[in-house]
Amino acid sequence: MNEEMHHFATSPPSFADIEFLEDRLYDFYMATTGVGDGGSLGVFLRDEAHRIVAGAAGYSWGETCELRQVWVADALRRHGLGRRPMAEVEAEAGRRGCRQIVLTTHSFQAPDFYRKLGFEVVPRSPIFHAAMLPW
Repeated sequence: MNEEMHHFATSPPSFADIEFLEDRLYDFYMATTGVGDGGSLGVFLRDEAHRIVAGAAGYSWGETCELRQVWVADALRRHGLGRRPMAEVEAEAGRRGCRQIVLTTHSFQAPDFYRKLGFEVVPRSPIFHAAMLPW
């Protein structure tokens, strides 16, 4: 084994580095399970200037949709706007055959928002809250 292979680079990863890992994991999942229905998912609400003011993004695979990012601009929070991208995610996940939506959130991020949408808290660490929406 090459000497360089014993040293890990700990610099911030590029988007391409992360995409590489995601692709390798997907290849493994598909080879192991035979399930090849994965895909990225993104829902964005834009203002008149085409700036993103709310959105949600993640992926789906194996009857599960995982949301990794959910965001609403500060000035637009607490006006019901966050429900719109979440409804779009739910609809798209359903079209893809997903039976659940999962996400991880911190206690300060909006756990009550997710509960109001029907998400349930599953076992959690003292730091993270995981929420799941079964269909």
